[in-house]
Amino acid sequence: MAAEEAVVAALARLPPEQGEPEEEEEEEAGEIKKHISIQRQLADLEKLADLSEGEFTSAVSQNTDQHVAAGKKPCPLCPEEKFKACYSHKLHRHLQNLHWKVSVEFEGYRMCICHLPCRPVKPNLIGDQSSTKMGAHYHCIICSATITRRTDMIGHIKRHVNKGETESRYIAAAAPKSSHEVLKEADTDVQVLPNYSTPQKSDSYFNPKMKLNRQLIFCALAVLAEERNPLECLDAFGATGIMGLQWAKHLGNSVKVTINDFNENSVTMIQENCHLNKMKVMMNPKEEDDCDDTMEEGEENVGIIDVTKMDANVIMHLRSFDFIHLDPFGTAVNYLDSAFRNVRNLGIVSVTSTDISSLYAKAQHVAQRHYSCNVVRTEYYKELAARIVVAAVARAAARCNKGIEVLLAVALEHFVLVVVRVLRGPSPADDSVKKIRYLMHCQWCEERIFQEGNMVEENPYRQLPCDCHGSMPGKTAVELGPLWSGSLFNTGFLRRMLFEAVQHGLDEIQPLVKTLICEAECTTLKQFSIHGPASQNKQEECGVFIKTPDTAADYYVVQGKRKSNEISRNIAKRQKSESNAEHPAFYYNIHRHSIKGMNMPKLNKFLQYLSQAGYRVSRTHFDPMGVRTNAPLAQFKSILVKYSTPTYTGGQAEGPVQSTEDAQAGDNVQTAVADKSGDMEFTEDNKSGDTLMFTKDSYNDNFTAAECK
Repeated sequence: MAAEEAVVAALARLPPEQGEPEEEEEEEAGEIKKHISIQRQLADLEKLADLSEGEFTSAVSQNTDQHVAAGKKPCPLCPEEKFKACYSHKLHRHLQNLHWKVSVEFEGYRMCICHLPCRPVKPNLIGDQSSTKMGAHYHCIICSATITRRTDMIGHIKRHVNKGETESRYIAAAAPKSSHEVLKEADTDVQVLPNYSTPQKSDSYFNPKMKLNRQLIFCALAVLAEERNPLECLDAFGATGIMGLQWAKHLGNSVKVTINDFNENSVTMIQENCHLNKMKVMMNPKEEDDCDDTMEEGEENVGIIDVTKMDANVIMHLRSFDFIHLDPFGTAVNYLDSAFRNVRNLGIVSVTSTDISSLYAKAQHVAQRHYSCNVVRTEYYKELAARIVVAAVARAAARCNKGIEVLLAVALEHFVLVVVRVLRGPSPADDSVKKIRYLMHCQWCEERIFQEGNMVEENPYRQLPCDCHGSMPGKTAVELGPLWSGSLFNTGFLRRMLFEAVQHGLDEIQPLVKTLICEAECTTLKQFSIHGPASQNKQEECGVFIKTPDTAADYYVVQGKRKSNEISRNIAKRQKSESNAEHPAFYYNIHRHSIKGMNMPKLNKFLQYLSQAGYRVSRTHFDPMGVRTNAPLAQFKSILVKYSTPTYTGGQAEGPVQSTEDAQAGDNVQTAVADKSGDMEFTEDNKSGDTLMFTKDSYNDNFTAAECK
């Protein structure tokens, strides 16, 4: 340590280089306290080795001995026992490879690795002897810390930056720079940390890839706001507050937004973002003194957002809400009981799960621990994940004597989103629990079917349509679940979501919502009208009649209370009438069941072939090559084989190719076509893979489909 201090003192008394201004001299004087391992350029390290005469020679003479006199130079950052003095070319390679390449850069400076006896390693006792070896380390440019690993040093510097502690704070030069970035999404400004994509454990997290998720939730809330208002909405995990700010900014007085987060840094950032978007912040009674309520004159009509700092379970136990959104880090099962405890009747609970490793069967033991569910990797694993989450939501609601109706379930690359409506009462709870069943899955042919009843069968393989168990040795099927066996979509709610997306200019989610509508109806028909609330007739959904000006005498809106037994009867009638119209469970991947050596037909043409055979069919958002149909797997494969062409006849037009073993299946398909042909009409336009574009009629507010190429 004495040698190191002497080197630093020697550097301080060196004359400045020629041509340097006096301001740099003052800056160098202010940087005396920096360690010698912190330099701007590699040449600066070599200059330290060149100081072999005068005071530097006396300072390092204890380590160099007679090497300097022989024209050799020592390494200024290594002791003699680690690196002996050598000539200039070898020293240059040593400094470049060992010290400079592994340095940590910060504001033009390089914190090189140091091997001097600045940080002694914990002694390793070997008998009666102790090791005196010194460890390699880095010196922090901001504080006096010495850190061993480079990754730890990078994280240490990032924590300084996040706290606003930079070099300018210790050198009285310029004012500290702002450590926040301003991003804009859906006309809402939000401040984020520079490391928002890879935050530390205590930092706020903002994921731009979740924009689609936020827009879907916003449309669901906008639909609910049309039914009743004002709504009390809760964003239980606010982070930066972007979602709650979008609710308050676009829906105005229709919603009373509460943004909650348990992290103090996140709460501070939420308050700053509220002021950035000219929103008034209302704090808890205990924190009213800390709230900055200074608003300019003429801003009396700005939105008011309630910002709270509580555990999510606590605030949902203390207060009642009409709309609750849960988006924790990972699974949301720890917060479902609290969410359904005080949610109002006919309210909406949306759950975003990001633990896709367990839901997508990559960590099966975690799925068993969180969801009590057995899961394996299948071709329909994304829909399987959505049904796992819905089953967990239904069980949590049933524990609070509440039932659910699934409005939509979306599973994409980064998240699984489930939106449900809450139905209060033991009868809806019992009906929801009855839809939680186990699934039989054949691991050979991917056939699947929900188990019927609770009685133990002598041969459970009989439930599967396939005969793999008889033709294959050993156990061929596995039991998955418990899963949600009911519908995953509500067509009426999705149509109204599409209308709200058009009204608010959310163009990115409109193709997805249109796909969900076709998937809910299990149809490939491209012409369907979407009526706006101003022109549609009285629409009933879970006992709620939507307000329409044309039927003002026939509507009423339920404000969270059960009006009479007539509502329950209406719910039962509607569910009974729609039970047969539910979309088929799960889907088939056309690539998974393709035939080797055969060219498959185009996906849109294959959908037409299935429709012509008399089956319901649609595409699915879960898989771009997935086909949702009620056709058995055997018929699915037979039609796929029939309209596939051999690879060696690439120039031949697509047409039916039948093998001898599939001749009988093909005859059955043709018979079905003959029986159904009188009831179905198809046009040549439907064979193309063109997308839809909806245009709004300015006179009757109806949406019609128009194809665009």
